[in-house]
Amino acid sequence: MAKRCKLEQDVTRAVAYLRVSTEEQADSGAGLAAQRSAIEAEAARRGWTLVAVEVDTGSGKRLTGRHGLSSALEAVSEGRADVLVVAKLDRLSRSLVDFAGLLVRAQDEAWNLVALDLGVDLSTPAGEFLASVMASAAQWERRIIGSRTREALEAKRASGVRLGRPSRIDPAVRLRIKTMRDAGQTLQSIADDLNETGVPTARGAAQWRTSSVSAALQVMHHDKVAEEVSNSRSTSLAV
Repeated sequence: MAKRCKLEQDVTRAVAYLRVSTEEQADSGAGLAAQRSAIEAEAARRGWTLVAVEVDTGSGKRLTGRHGLSSALEAVSEGRADVLVVAKLDRLSRSLVDFAGLLVRAQDEAWNLVALDLGVDLSTPAGEFLASVMASAAQWERRIIGSRTREALEAKRASGVRLGRPSRIDPAVRLRIKTMRDAGQTLQSIADDLNETGVPTARGAAQWRTSSVSAALQVMHHDKVAEEVSNSRSTSLAV
């Protein structure tokens, strides 16, 4: 990790980040006290100076929308602290992908990230290695999620489910487009015909284009497939 300027005394400045999931936990203070105690003990052991303690109450699924975390990240990004420390990794983030992003940010901006429960510490070879392993796992997780999403979408398409926004084309206009296409007219010819008669597009635009005509025909095709699938299932159930 790249070096950065510290105080004249060469003291490592740390900002602690604490989080509990509910207001009830925040009011009781037990969860916050345990986190703070662990961080203060580590700071004393390593000679750190705690320059700030930031606290959030709420979910750890997302990094956004947390005032305390934003303040802690600003402190290390702007050079007012050298280390962002949490007692447990899940207090910082429950998402491996988001955590990997923070690791990259810490390395790019040359500040240290420490999670006491897992031994994550970018200032040590072991901690840096663990961070790289977690970053690789996050990349794998992103690819798996992407693959599953694509497979789910393909399965829906195959079953006749139309994805995206529902069609807002008037049924009479849809029938008109289908009739012209069945008669052998080109997409451009259909678009010109609709434009000449002032027919608005599905999104309310004034001009039809070959792409919008093609999209309308595709919607009709999906509707037909979905209807056939539905009828087939109804017949099977009846039998």
